Amino acid sequence: MNVETKWLEDFSALAGTRSFSQAAERRFVTQPAFSRRIRSLEAALGLTLVNRSRTPIELTEAGQLFLVTARTVVDQLAEVLRHLHHLEGGQGEVIQVAAAHSLALGFFPGWVAQLRNDGLPMATRLVATNVGDAVHALREGGCDIMLAFYDPDSAMQMDPEIFPSLHLGVTEMLPVCAVGANAKPLYDLDSDTSVPLLAYSAGAFLGRSVSGLLRQRNLRYTTVYETAMADSHKAMALEGLGVAWVPRLSVRSELARGELAVCGGPRWQVPLEIRLYRCALMRKANVRLLWRKLEAKAAQPPVTV
Repeated sequence: MNVETKWLEDFSALAGTRSFSQAAERRFVTQPAFSRRIRSLEAALGLTLVNRSRTPIELTEAGQLFLVTARTVVDQLAEVLRHLHHLEGGQGEVIQVAAAHSLALGFFPGWVAQLRNDGLPMATRLVATNVGDAVHALREGGCDIMLAFYDPDSAMQMDPEIFPSLHLGVTEMLPVCAVGANAKPLYDLDSDTSVPLLAYSAGAFLGRSVSGLLRQRNLRYTTVYETAMADSHKAMALEGLGVAWVPRLSVRSELARGELAVCGGPRWQVPLEIRLYRCALMRKANVRLLWRKLEAKAAQPPVTV
């Protein structure tokens, strides 16, 4: 018998909501994918767990009995993992962090250093990834906390009761390009000349933010490169290949050294909010301590990075 842990968590969510659509939303998958996972669980067990002819759905007698086992297995596995992380961390548990690439490089090191200065040393394991994978890791228990830019228009909004968040700081996306021999930007967004654009892939959060700005400002441009990674945009901009919108925290050094320049006024900047997320269902001691410390600082003025 081959039963995946995520199927047990899916089944628990379905029992709690009594709705395939609501449970799928809670588990951050489409309803067809969620339904396939429940059927895979039933096939692996050789049992019918759900009476789909009722609205709202009901568990069969076998489903009601299995629900107790499913929840017990998930809870025991989580407890064992917390214990193992505690042993691995030596003096304390290791906090697993999933972060967007630009935040992993431009924000995370300074943030952890500040936490240590504030008397909160912690052992961390960082995974830099895209936002979709980071959300999946948080939802599936693959990380303890997630660093991401807040996206109010995302279709992947998380239930704040289950996935609370804290505001950590603000920054902005800047339009940058390489400089010429006269130490001036190669391109000027405020001129009438079309510019080569280093664009984000379709669906990327940073790309949606930039696309909205370009529509508002009616910028004339030609797309010459496309990727989802801000640091790749920075590398292409350094080569003089076009204009890239990159978070300020990713280009501070290049701007200071004069290798890149901001090629448009404030109206071309895109504000960004940095947030930290956790799963309220997880009870790791170090995560709870970190959260209490950060909540205590929440009343202070926002940090600009």
